Order: sequence, then C-alpha cells, then structure tokens
Amino acid sequence: MNATYESCIKACLECLEACNHCFDACLQEDVKMMADCIRMDRDCAEICAFAVKAMQTNSPFVKEICQLCADICDACGNECKKHDHNHCQRCAEACFKCAEECRKMVA
Repeated sequence: MNATYESCIKACLECLEACNHCFDACLQEDVKMMADCIRMDRDCAEICAFAVKAMQTNSPFVKEICQLCADICDACGNECKKHDHNHCQRCAEACFKCAEECRKMVA
C-alpha cells in the first residue's frame, strides 16, 4: 500500500464503518425524521469505499475522488451532528476526520 495514502485510507474505512452503523441504527429510530441522515450515510459510505479503492489502485483521479469524498463527508457530518443520538454524533466525528484527511491528500 502507498504510505502516502495510509492515514487517509484508515480515516475512510473508519468513516465507512461509522456511516454503516449510523445508517443501521437510524433505521431503528423514527425513519421519517432520520431520512436525510440515512440518505447521507449511504452516499458517504459509498464514496469512502470508492476513495479507498482509488487510493489502493493509485487511480489517476485520486485527488478528484478524495475532494468529492471530503465534500460528501462534510455534508454527512453536518447532517449527523443535528441529531442527539450517540451513533449520529460518533458518525459526524468520523466524517469530519475523514474530510480533513481527504483534504490533506488533495493539498
């Protein structure tokens, strides 16, 4: 694995896990109220998985993908932090950390 990508891949995997957990936990809550959170969790988990794959394969689009990943992570984090549930708060934290790591990759 490219050492340059190591901390970003780790942050993406942690975010992916947090989003999947949040998504699943939100389904146990009032789903209508949590719809935006659930939708964001899905998109965020998908882009994190894609970003990891892009870094692992040294894609020529890695910077663009990481930039998009950062933007989606921020959006997901902002949605999650509106909710008091522990899983949402933990997810927001993972999202913002991932966004920060992705932006370092782009810089």
